[in-house]
Amino acid sequence: MPLMVAAFDTLSVAKALQAAGFDQAQAEAVASAIRLGQGELATRDDAAGIRRRLSEVQNELAGQRGELSGFESQLGELRVKLGALQAELSAVKWVLGLVAALNIAILVRLLLA
Repeated sequence: MPLMVAAFDTLSVAKALQAAGFDQAQAEAVASAIRLGQGELATRDDAAGIRRRLSEVQNELAGQRGELSGFESQLGELRVKLGALQAELSAVKWVLGLVAALNIAILVRLLLA
């Protein structure tokens, strides 16, 4: 959002400075410098807009934290399931090893008989 620049009457400021003792060139230079400096200032509306946007960003971050928490919970559940699958796989390996050993034993007995 672009910053708003408040209206600034350089002529009035220059006249007031001349009335206070500045010569015309000095008064015009000071008034011009003040006008240029105002381009860098934020207005109350600018600050309110920034606060609104900051609030929006904070709300978005809060929502993303909630989503992250949900993902962490799902990750924990997946880890539990993975542990159970690893245990089942280990049992299947033992059974397959036992079946292979029994088949070899049967094959040897049949060949030696």
